[in-house]
Amino acid sequence: MVVEQILLSYTIFLAILLPFSSSISPSVQFVNYNSTAYLPASWTNMHYDPMMTPILLRESDGPSYVCGFYCNSGGSDGGCLFGVLIAQGRLNTGGYLRSSELVWSANRNNLVQGEATLQLKEDGDLVLANIDGTLIWSSNTRGKSVSGLNLTEMGNLVLFGPNNESIWQSFDHPTDSLLLGQKLAPGQKLTASVSASNWSEGRLSLAVGSDGLSAYIESDPPQRYYESGINSYPYYEFRKGSFNDFTIPPASVAQFMKFGPDGHLKVYQWGTVGEFVEVIDLLNPYVGDCGYPMVCGKYGVCSKGQCGCIETTNGQESYFSQITFRQPDLGCSLITPISCDHSQDHTLLELNNTSYFASDSSSYSITTVMEECKSKCLSSCSCKAALFYNDRYQWGRGNCFLLNEVFSIINNENYIGSPYNTTLLIKVQNANTSRRKTIILAATSGAFFGMVCLIGSCLVLLRRILKEADEIEGDFLNQVPGMPIRYSYENLKAMTEDFKKRLGEGGFGSVYEGALYNGTRIAVKCLDGLAQLKDSFLAEVQIIGSIHHVNLIKLTGFCFENSHCLLVYEHMANGSLDRWIFGEMRSYSLAWRTRRKIISDIAKGLAYLHEDCSQRIIHFDIKPQNILLDENFNAKVADFGLSKLIDKDQSRVVTRMRGTPGYLAPEWLSSTVTEKVDVYSFGIVMLEILCGRKNFDSSKIEEDRHLLSIFKRKAEEERLEDMVDRKSGDMLIHVEEAVEMMRIAARCLQGNFNNRPSMSLVVKALEGLVVVAETNLDCDFTNSSTVRTEAAGDQGQVVVYVGSPILPSTLSGPR
Repeated sequence: MVVEQILLSYTIFLAILLPFSSSISPSVQFVNYNSTAYLPASWTNMHYDPMMTPILLRESDGPSYVCGFYCNSGGSDGGCLFGVLIAQGRLNTGGYLRSSELVWSANRNNLVQGEATLQLKEDGDLVLANIDGTLIWSSNTRGKSVSGLNLTEMGNLVLFGPNNESIWQSFDHPTDSLLLGQKLAPGQKLTASVSASNWSEGRLSLAVGSDGLSAYIESDPPQRYYESGINSYPYYEFRKGSFNDFTIPPASVAQFMKFGPDGHLKVYQWGTVGEFVEVIDLLNPYVGDCGYPMVCGKYGVCSKGQCGCIETTNGQESYFSQITFRQPDLGCSLITPISCDHSQDHTLLELNNTSYFASDSSSYSITTVMEECKSKCLSSCSCKAALFYNDRYQWGRGNCFLLNEVFSIINNENYIGSPYNTTLLIKVQNANTSRRKTIILAATSGAFFGMVCLIGSCLVLLRRILKEADEIEGDFLNQVPGMPIRYSYENLKAMTEDFKKRLGEGGFGSVYEGALYNGTRIAVKCLDGLAQLKDSFLAEVQIIGSIHHVNLIKLTGFCFENSHCLLVYEHMANGSLDRWIFGEMRSYSLAWRTRRKIISDIAKGLAYLHEDCSQRIIHFDIKPQNILLDENFNAKVADFGLSKLIDKDQSRVVTRMRGTPGYLAPEWLSSTVTEKVDVYSFGIVMLEILCGRKNFDSSKIEEDRHLLSIFKRKAEEERLEDMVDRKSGDMLIHVEEAVEMMRIAARCLQGNFNNRPSMSLVVKALEGLVVVAETNLDCDFTNSSTVRTEAAGDQGQVVVYVGSPILPSTLSGPR
């Protein structure tokens, strides 16, 4: 049986830990070993139990608590939490193994995988890290006098000091549950999970404020569905038999309170059936079955617990349809979406005999008349509905509440909430006007029919000429040695499911995800505008199609057909580097060794391009957006659309300015450049990786907007350690190594390109084989002239203006 296997697994776990108990602290005794640990200590998610890897245990004949790694769906693929669970009875009677419930977690928004570690460090910090060393969560108690970690009899996880004083405790950081004796104070809140299977924070919250206890859904502004009134309590406390003004049936068994994904605040206790059962729903008597924000989903109407959509009468146009007829509680959608570009077609549906749960959100409402309320909503595109509730003492006037989102609507017949006479005004897109415009357009288009035929004949002739030119170009590509597979446009259209999933967008077009017929995932780059980008396409196919290196993106195929230019690459699971250092994945904070490896990979890829190919290849556009990462964070250089082939015996090349502002070397002023422009761009990327910010950030104060300005200043002050990414705990551990790497970046950023090392020398420096960053460093990483460029005529020439000093981040040129 599963239970017997789990008990055996836990016995093995204790047997492994027992020999190390004396190394944790000389004073630890077996009687309190399970509930207390002393620093330093470390635990790993070992999967002895498919659902739980216990760390600390607090047993009793009543409520028992266990903290440790708790996994979703019984395995590492679903992700794991470090959390606290409540159960009934002692371990040897089944305890948490039977039907435990999660009551607190540290990392609900950022799950860890198998073999993640929890460390109680000597500096007093409790740290949760993933298998690759990425910091996931911390108690932020570094430098404080922490002696150990204790799971109390109340289920409170406490970091305590030398006098057993509390330094940090889980009770101060509630998630969606409260335990007996736990308080909910101003500034704290319970946030419901997205669903029972998705532990991430949802949009529903319960908080204590000046208006007492309130429950609301996050919106702009927040929409409250419960409010206790003026707060006469400094906090709300879950006690045996009460939660301030709420009465709770007392019990001698395990009991906890949970704010659920549906917005209900329920108390559960251990039942005779051998699991936790609901005892009381605290808010329901005040809110009612239909008074919860998502009871019937967005735009759904709740009536006696049943869900439907807004219905129109008297032959009016229907504006709403159910998202899924088999699940009406998922809500309804607008048949014609609201368009801000056609605001003249907006109208308001006046719904009678309806109410809205947020009608008591008076702090965000204004006093006015009905017509003014309508006008304010129609004049604001962000307004999706208006709620007007009449003042019982001033006829014709009332409060107007503008809604930027519409959640569940309440049928007035059964609503026990607001006593006010309310009117709900729902904004819809009137499609009739658009139909009339279509009829007028169709009528007038007939007058142009003859002209279209004439133009069409000319286009057919032009297309025939262009097709012959394309065939000549296609024959050229077929003759290039080592070319990858050539696909038809229809094949790539099928492989990408009609270009359904877009991975990103670059300067020359969009990239879509696809799959070969054998299931291999690919990335398909579609170049926009054949006439303007044919040179870029041909350059990329010719260059990358004939070279192979582990740190260069692999081109597996292409399409050159009529007006379609597409490139097929290997799929890179983790996308581009910019997402991880200052984009949407920034919060995951890459570990030091991952950043170091990425820098080394980029250097090796560039060294191959510059020195190991039959012809030297200058990339010209090295930046984080053109560095792609696979599932193991191996880095590969991509996007060779601006690259140029030159002979190995050719030291310099004259070319038009190309690249991206912020990464251009100073010698672009002369238009005579070498491969050292890539070395300069690489230096910028190194700094961005190590500092965790863009080379230009307009949100900073003037003196800190340019990364190179800060770098120069800190280098002169010999305080480069100040620049290391401080949002990453792991980077702060490796400050000295990061500073050494910054010195290599400084060599790459020398204003005189002759003083920059080759990329092969940079690779050796990164591996510690040579030193390139010790002497003769020039901290002026910019040219002494201001450069402003602009296109001149149709030739793409660059006009240069010389003025006062400025950073190279202002350089620009044709892309």
